[in-house]
Amino acid sequence: MKILVAEDEPMLLKTIELKLKKEGYEVIVTADGRQAAEQIESANPDMVITDIMMPYVSGLELINLIRQKLNRKTPVIILSAMEQEKVVMEAFELGADDYITKPFSLNELVIRVKRLVARTKS
Repeated sequence: MKILVAEDEPMLLKTIELKLKKEGYEVIVTADGRQAAEQIESANPDMVITDIMMPYVSGLELINLIRQKLNRKTPVIILSAMEQEKVVMEAFELGADDYITKPFSLNELVIRVKRLVARTKS
């Protein structure tokens, strides 16, 4: 399973990458929304984990790219320090599958990833 992680905070990006690789996933890392959009189109990941606030292209725009432009059902988990209900609601309306508020436990992230994987297989 190939997971794209889009996060502009280098330490968090590396930590997520290492944890997911340890769990057996293939991981594509991108440090901004533009890189993420290019990888989503070219690498066709099985899941996307994205921050909302990123340079060039936001996480909300990435959800819109996946759902509207590419018409894919790729599971999307949103990461954000923003606890604004409006932004969370917009992410879900655009088609996000899950939302995790920073800071979060890496073990919780892995559980949520596994849950989405199981749901998409059924």
